[in-house]
Amino acid sequence: MGYSQFLNMIPEAFLVLALILVFFADFCLTKSARKNAVLSKLTGALLICLMLLSTTVAPAEAFGGMYVATKAANVMKMILTLGTLIVVIMAQPWLEGGSQVVNSKSLNGKYSGEFYMLVLSTLLGMFIMVSSGNFLLFFLGLETASVPMACLVAFDKFKKNSAEGAAKYILTATFSSGVMLYGLSFVYGSVGTLYFDDIAQRIAFFAQYKSQLPMLIMGLVFFFSGLGFKLSLVPFHFWTADTYEGAPTPVTGYLSVVSKGAAAFALMAIFVKAFGPLTEYWEYMLYIVIVLSITIANLFAIRQSELKRFMAFSSISQAGYIMLAVIGASQAGMASLMYYVLVYVVANMAVFTVISTVEQNNGGTTQMSSYDGLYQTNPKLAFLMTLALFSLAGIPPFAGMFSKFFVFMAAAQQGSFWAYFVVFIALVNTVVSLYYYLLIVKAMYIKQTDTPLPTFRTENSTRVALVVCTAGIVLFGICSCIYDYLFAASTM
Repeated sequence: MGYSQFLNMIPEAFLVLALILVFFADFCLTKSARKNAVLSKLTGALLICLMLLSTTVAPAEAFGGMYVATKAANVMKMILTLGTLIVVIMAQPWLEGGSQVVNSKSLNGKYSGEFYMLVLSTLLGMFIMVSSGNFLLFFLGLETASVPMACLVAFDKFKKNSAEGAAKYILTATFSSGVMLYGLSFVYGSVGTLYFDDIAQRIAFFAQYKSQLPMLIMGLVFFFSGLGFKLSLVPFHFWTADTYEGAPTPVTGYLSVVSKGAAAFALMAIFVKAFGPLTEYWEYMLYIVIVLSITIANLFAIRQSELKRFMAFSSISQAGYIMLAVIGASQAGMASLMYYVLVYVVANMAVFTVISTVEQNNGGTTQMSSYDGLYQTNPKLAFLMTLALFSLAGIPPFAGMFSKFFVFMAAAQQGSFWAYFVVFIALVNTVVSLYYYLLIVKAMYIKQTDTPLPTFRTENSTRVALVVCTAGIVLFGICSCIYDYLFAASTM
């Protein structure tokens, strides 16, 4: 086993190369007035190349099975890269203007290089998570993604809530990592290996004699609890609202879609590959968590008046819907999960792009009352925001309706009474989510105010991000070939 093994990790190797290029570009452009624009275009070009590379690279294995890049993993990397690309595009105006707090201090583009390097570092960790075939490599990827993410949450040093949100995020991440490692120690103590395939074989052997099962189940519970924090599932969600509110808006979007998508894919792959023989135990755990996540998040979202906290509870609810795909533990389940994450990326990033734009032109506030009468002064932004919210709510003919339909079907294919019951609860909660998403639409179109947000011109980068997201919201629901492609790639 030599260094040639790294040649099998082509997406990760390219991402490391991209990190080096951005680092040297940042070093050379220290005194340039166009530093942020150049670094943004360079990072965007590298991410586009990475997307194309992820679709063409062949499945590979390295380091004795610790790294396993299946076709599904490569497609998931492409989806995560798309989400990261949208974040990079939408973040450019914010990096130039900063938080626009009362004392007029801002980032002024001085730290754009650090921002892009942290984003790429986080993406590298997610790539490793997605392609891990061993719990040790999975944990290294998880921490590689979590530590730079905490730095991103605290990135806007002129915003008083940013440090608080980062502190809550890093403390929660540390605690959840400890819980996960504790669970993995039970798993290793029971079966003597950390390789997913070997764990499944030994669990199947132990299941014949009912030996070691209590310790394995305990390890499974602790592992799921640790990863539940990363997915912000109920009851592991308490950090989410404060972190989302405190983080810079582009970082909040990145945290809500890209990080969540990588964790959901990794969770399903591990449940199927490593804990497949224990399906009868973890599926009931999922039933409870899904019902709690969707229901509690929807009820709390109705009470929110701050839009980023509102979207935090929306993301908790969406995580519950994503977990419906895991119940099926099948090819259709994996395809529906990837499709849901793809649609969620474009819809949620469209919402956060509008939030960031309004925040930049409204003194840094993200209160829902700021959107009263937005259609009168900025009709295009209000219209695009409405499309994205309708997609998140699952209203036809937008892509969000099809993504929910596919995860419902994947869960229903499990065939048990409890699976049907969970799908029914999710359907009822879809009506509730429609109500609170319409609260924003009502504010933009119906509510009247004497001081509406003035008309303003959006930046070119913001327009590009909104065009990409809106095209995805419309086309992903029309082009059936996209789901067919994901289904064909959904072999774990």
